[in-house]
Amino acid sequence: MKNSSKYKRQYFLPPVKCMDWAEKDYVDHAPVWCSVDLRDGNQALVIPMNLEQKVEFFKLLVKIGFKEIEVGFPAASETEYTFLRTLIEENLIPDDVTIQVLTQAREHIIKKTFEAVKGAKNVIVHVYNSTSLAQREQVFKKSKEEILRIAVEGAKLLKELTEKAGEQYRFEYSPESFTGTEPEYALEVCNAVLEVWKPQADRKAIINLPVTVQHSMPHVYASQVEYMCKNLKYRENVVVSLHPHNDRGCGVADSEMGLLAGADRIEGTLFGNGERTGNVDIVTLALNMYSQGVEPNLDFTHMTDICEQYENFTGMKINERSPYSGALVFAAFSGSHQDAIAKGMHWLDEKKPEHWTVPYLPIDPTDLGRNYDADVIRINSQSGKGGVGYILETKFGLNLPAKMREAMGYTAKAVSDHTQKELMPEEIFELFKKTFENKVSPFSVREVHFNRTADSMKAEVTSSFNGKTITTRAAGNGRLDAVSNALKQAYDLQFELVTYQEHALEKSSSSRAIAYVGIQKPDRTLAWGAGIDADIISASIDALVTAINNR
Repeated sequence: MKNSSKYKRQYFLPPVKCMDWAEKDYVDHAPVWCSVDLRDGNQALVIPMNLEQKVEFFKLLVKIGFKEIEVGFPAASETEYTFLRTLIEENLIPDDVTIQVLTQAREHIIKKTFEAVKGAKNVIVHVYNSTSLAQREQVFKKSKEEILRIAVEGAKLLKELTEKAGEQYRFEYSPESFTGTEPEYALEVCNAVLEVWKPQADRKAIINLPVTVQHSMPHVYASQVEYMCKNLKYRENVVVSLHPHNDRGCGVADSEMGLLAGADRIEGTLFGNGERTGNVDIVTLALNMYSQGVEPNLDFTHMTDICEQYENFTGMKINERSPYSGALVFAAFSGSHQDAIAKGMHWLDEKKPEHWTVPYLPIDPTDLGRNYDADVIRINSQSGKGGVGYILETKFGLNLPAKMREAMGYTAKAVSDHTQKELMPEEIFELFKKTFENKVSPFSVREVHFNRTADSMKAEVTSSFNGKTITTRAAGNGRLDAVSNALKQAYDLQFELVTYQEHALEKSSSSRAIAYVGIQKPDRTLAWGAGIDADIISASIDALVTAINNR
């Protein structure tokens, strides 16, 4: 990069130090949320939503719990105007939801906006004009006094038309490009607007401080917000709102730090859609709060359905790694991660702690309607024993011995590596059965009879090897040991029975059981087998035979 010198900082620090926000470590309550998906988000789409899609999106936002929704810029186009009239005339706006409409501080646009909102019960009229140094110099070629006059005249017209209509509309003002505006001047303009509106406790005004373009690190924005919060007139009757964009990838950080700095409200979009790099992602912001034990007052318990509807309405795709919402955000492919998650889940079941602390999972996926089996532990060539064992246990009821989990983990990794694909739970189960369950070749056991004596268990074992059947008698310290000794004697096999484990597969009295057997070969490596039968002795013998066949 050769030309960094062509750039300079385009932001302005407050005239006094504003760092009280730095003493706080988390946002302790939800802000007022305002969705701008239907305006800011929609205008950023390659193909904007049609009327039907916008109506259905509005219904989704209401269902999620938004109480303030910016529905458009009704003076901008006939489509925007028609959508707003449809919401009003078809009585689609719940009594507890406030619609917000955007207008530039220009007389004919403001008047068209007021025509559009006739008949709506709860309305915020949002007026703006740009105040930044760059816009004043390059776009409008106007002085500070002239720009301030535009804001004040717009504020006066909002008040006049509202009184004329006999309504109690609420007002919002944005000094657009706030982050490129001198804080003292932004304060002067906002206070001049507030002097026109003289907000009251029962009809608060909104001062919105947009990060129209991100110019600075988030702590600078927090200081700018704190300066405004401390110096705005009528502060007790003013809702300070933030509207962060994401040019530097700091939309969420700007919002969180701005809330620490005293802001009360957030304007943003689901999943961060918006112009350029987008608006602040309200899903991420709300669930960040949720992960800290703060109720966000938005309902994302059906995240998969919300994602599907969003993609259908907008034509956008949610990144698989998008925080909380992406298809893979809870997925662990790494063996060490899987092992830690599996152990954490077991710890949770055993200890039943008050709070969620499972490693690698900042929130419980089931809170978002996600599934542990399908969404958390995913198996590919990077996976290990913990993940494979967890899937077999939680989905299929198989609690493998620790060393057998390791063997099964290597088996699954090898198949995934060879096929270059992820293995689904059913494929893992089938691989387990194919590799470790009831193998009867080249060795098999046809029939066993036991006879207990005073000091041992004796077994008469009829077995076959490559089609040849023989009967052998041997003793052991138990049934499985006696069968093992008979097979070693019959075929001169060299191994030691080192692991035996069993458990029921169902809870009923007639349930089948599964037995796991590990044998150690002369080279000290292990071979494994599993057997399933209603009779645990038969299951144990089947497991032993499979282990022998896997030597």
